Formats: sequence, structure tokens, C-alpha cells
Amino acid sequence: MKRTDQYQPAILLLFTATMIFACSASKKGVFAKKTAREQYAGRIADAGLQTTTVGKLWFAAGEKALARPLTITLPYRETGYFAAEKPDASGYVFPVKRGEQINIQVSIKPHGSFQLFTELWQSGTEGGTPSLLEAADTTALQLQYEVKKTGRLLMRVQPELLRGGEYTLVITSGPSLGFPVQANATYRIISFWGDGRDKGSRRHEGIDISGKFRTPVVAAASGYVSSVRENNLGGKVVFLQPDGKDYTLYYAHLDEQLVRQGQRVNKGEPLGLMGNTGNARNTVTHLHFGVYTMGGAIDPLPFVNPDRAQPAAITAPLELLQQYVHNPAAAQLRVTPARNGMTLDRLSSRQVMRVLAATGNWYKVVLPDTREGYIESTAVTDRAARTLVLKNAAPLLDAPDSINAVMTTMPEGSSIKVLGGYGDYQYVRFNTQNGWIRQSTAGGSN
Repeated sequence: MKRTDQYQPAILLLFTATMIFACSASKKGVFAKKTAREQYAGRIADAGLQTTTVGKLWFAAGEKALARPLTITLPYRETGYFAAEKPDASGYVFPVKRGEQINIQVSIKPHGSFQLFTELWQSGTEGGTPSLLEAADTTALQLQYEVKKTGRLLMRVQPELLRGGEYTLVITSGPSLGFPVQANATYRIISFWGDGRDKGSRRHEGIDISGKFRTPVVAAASGYVSSVRENNLGGKVVFLQPDGKDYTLYYAHLDEQLVRQGQRVNKGEPLGLMGNTGNARNTVTHLHFGVYTMGGAIDPLPFVNPDRAQPAAITAPLELLQQYVHNPAAAQLRVTPARNGMTLDRLSSRQVMRVLAATGNWYKVVLPDTREGYIESTAVTDRAARTLVLKNAAPLLDAPDSINAVMTTMPEGSSIKVLGGYGDYQYVRFNTQNGWIRQSTAGGSN
């Protein structure tokens, strides 16, 4: 697709403003505490582009990404394409658990061809305003974040104005701490958070990890040993205060403690040897591992669970990125890329949509009414549904609305390929141009 002439003055003005900013040493301190996107938005405003049509579209796209994000689950991989002539941004919301580390990696193709602003937000509750958590450097295009509370996170990805290209986004989750049992040791998690205890009178406030008698248990993080003691419930126990954290790690049922109170330890150093002291004397050898905050115990598994799935490979053809497609048969448009995901719309056959990205065997698409969702890649095609010969001359529009600009007038007798439809309009190809035509003005025959 070619950039329209209406954007050429904006491109020149933005380029000039960007060069002035880059060469001006006096401005370096002004944006020291702002994210890369905030700095860039400031340059747009300084250049006078915020009130132009293209500038307004860029800011509106950023707001849309936060206000109407798509729902995904981790791990997630997506390859998409941002068209330079269509200011856009992508928003994603996904569930997380406290103690997980979220890892985000973005790559662009060709490398360094455009800036891509990547931000992680805390999703607002009950329609509240989201709050910014982390922002990636535009040169590294990656970030990591330790989840502070169970809930949902929101992510926004947006390219610079009037620049674009292909990108691949990978979001995974992992443990924020090391595993509390010595590396290469044989172990198995045999009890989880919330399991019943004492005939259901209480709930398990940790996880139990079985292993061979006197298997070393290790510091899951660097920090200080805050307590070494023995009691009837946990037997021989060790408490570890990780550096810079607002929680304490608890190791119980040890056969032997190898550290003393106040001792500093590094991640991976032995704290004790696995046993079955305390109320575990009649059970298999295991470590009870817990995480305690000022509000009490919380589920420790997200902090240490090493078993994490990798995102599925992308099998949907990438040739259709930024292309208009239609569904030959009725299909489901979903809010998340899964067959059991909630249905956003039940599309009748031959509905036109534009492909934004691919994930697994799904396409992320946008309808002409700006709604975005996911559809299985096998449910759509870019092949023409039929061919019409116009009986009368007809305007080719750039959007399915009579008030939009006329791209050209197709003369009587023109042969056009119908690629699909939306409402009272059909999306057609005339020579090398694609556009919209009102069905009542088509007046053609197959």
C-alpha cells in the first residue's frame, strides 16, 4: 500500500523535528524520567503534529490499545505488521499471579527500521485508569517484570508515526526466584497450596517437595537468614529474607540446618538438608516451602515453578498480514485465540476483515467498524468470491461509507473482482486498486 500525499508535509515536519531533537544537547535532561513513548509524543506535540489528522490518529490509536485490549493467555507469540500509512497500536490484557516474572521480547524486521514503543501497565479495576509499570528501551525492545499482585496486566505496543514494518512479540512467564532444592537433585512436588490438612480443618500454606533424605535445600534468592529455630509444627526451620523484597521465605521439616541467624547467603547456597522433622515425622522426606508477607502466607508456586510452557509456533500464513480477507462460510470471531474463547461476533459468510497479525493458527483481524478479534486462519481467504461486470459507472470508495473519499470512478463495463462485503457495501478489486462499492450501485452481473 502506498502512503497518500496528504501525509507528506507531516512526514517532513516530523523528520525535521526529530533531527532537531537528536542534535540538541540542551534538551537531554528534559525527558530524563519519561518513557521513550512519552518523549516521542512530546516531539510530535512540539512539531505541531498533535492537531493534524495523522497526529490525532496516532494518539487515538494509543488510547484505543489501552481502552480496548485483546485478551490473551501466556505464553503468547505473535507476528504482525504495522502499516506506515495506518497509525495503529496493539493492546493485550492477560492474567498473572504474584511471584511470576513476565518476560517480554519484541523484534522488528528489518532490524532497526523503525521505533516500536513497548509498555507494561497494571490493568485498572472496574473501569479504572491503568498505571504504567515498565517500559522497554527502544534499542533493547525487551523487559522483565516481577508480578507484585495477582490480577491482570496490560501491554501496549505502538510504532512511531508514519513508520512501520514486521514485528514479532513473545510474552512468557517464569519464576522470579530460584528453585529451593539443589540443582540436579531428584524431586517432586507432592502437595500444593490450599490442599486440605487435619481432615479438612485447615489448608496447606505452602508446597511440599519430596526428595531423598538429606537432599540439600538452597536459598531461592540472595539475602539474609532472619531466623533459625525448631518448633513442633515445622520441626527444624529456616527463614530467609530476600534482598529488596517485602516477603520472607520459609523452609521446614529439615533434618539439619546449615546456616545461622543473621548470616548472608547467595542464591543457590545450601541452607539445610531435607528431612521429616516436626509434624512430618510420619511422612515421606520432604521440604515444606512457604512465602510469608505482612498479610500472611501466599501461594509460593508461581515464585519457584520451573515448569513453564513455550508459546506455540505460528502456522498461519504470514503472506496475508495487512491484507483484506473474507470468510467463505459463516465463522466465529473470538475475543481470544482459542476455540473455547468467548465469541465476539458470529460472522455471516463473505465478511471483509483486515489481517493485523498471526498467532498459532489464528489471525488477529480488524473489521471495518474497528472491532478487533481473532479468527482461525483456515476460515478466511484473500481469493475473490466472484467477478462482476458493471452495467453503470460507479465510484470506488476508500471506506464502506458514502461520505468517504472517492478513489476513482470505475467506468461502465468494468470487470471487478468481489473480495467480500460488509453491511451494504462490497469490497472489490478494480485493476490494481482495492476499495468499496455500494451494492445498490454495482448493478453488475457475474
